[in-house]
Amino acid sequence: MQLGMIGLGRMGNGMTERLRGGGHEIQTYDPKVDSTAGSLEELAQQLEKPRAVWMMIPAGKITEDTFQQLLGILDEGDTIVDGGNSNFHDSKRRYDQAQQKGINFIDVGVSGGIWGLEVGFCLMAGGDDEPVERLEPILETLAPEDGYAHVGPSGAGHFVKMVHNGIEYGLMQSYAEGFEIMDHSEYEFDLHQISGIWRYGSVVRSWLLELLHSAFEQHGSQLDDIAPYVEDSGEGRWTLDEAIKMSVPAPVLAASLFARFASRDEIKFSAKVAAALRNQFGGHAIRAVEKAKAGPDPR
Repeated sequence: MQLGMIGLGRMGNGMTERLRGGGHEIQTYDPKVDSTAGSLEELAQQLEKPRAVWMMIPAGKITEDTFQQLLGILDEGDTIVDGGNSNFHDSKRRYDQAQQKGINFIDVGVSGGIWGLEVGFCLMAGGDDEPVERLEPILETLAPEDGYAHVGPSGAGHFVKMVHNGIEYGLMQSYAEGFEIMDHSEYEFDLHQISGIWRYGSVVRSWLLELLHSAFEQHGSQLDDIAPYVEDSGEGRWTLDEAIKMSVPAPVLAASLFARFASRDEIKFSAKVAAALRNQFGGHAIRAVEKAKAGPDPR
């Protein structure tokens, strides 16, 4: 089957290779990487109608700009797929805009990371039945066995992926806190060893644990060359927003998201406030900030 792939980053490149390996004809466009097309217009010309193009680019402005350009290039009956981590509200809006021009729009949540090329990508598709069914040869090639589902109408794919990433936040934070407790204990644990044995027979075994074991193997049990700064790509915030709107309690997700925020604050002002208050009401000692040892005060 033919497909136009827009975006050849870590995910898009792996998906392109997997599809080509599965016998599909994939045309590509990425202004930063060697591609079959030098523009979106040229990409469309390289595909036979009805065309299908897959955006595998960062959510936000670049996705919106690319989508709007495609609306002016593609024809009735063509299909746009958004495989990035877009907000499901944006996907529903884009579906409506595409429908006005007779163009199909499918939102597909994609999980698998850099390992997807080898083991397959888990795919969660949202959209109308006909265009999704037409693209099933592509979806089935990308996914491992039983790793693809048409989960619902427009927006459903990105909604499920949003919640998927929210769950991921909580799982990662649980591992992080558990290993920190062991690291601070009276015992000199070999964390690499423990993560290794937990992969076999333990009720907490998972792919994330396997990845943690690999990280210890690569960076050492203290992860000395990794800064304690944890970014978030937005899905955790969106999941929590939806939980609040629906009055669904999500304390684990909330705590894990806030822990990521805390990791970015080199100077923990909240800790300063707490220390100051303890000193005020209980006379508890305050630990002074060490002065820089770069020489005398220049003033």
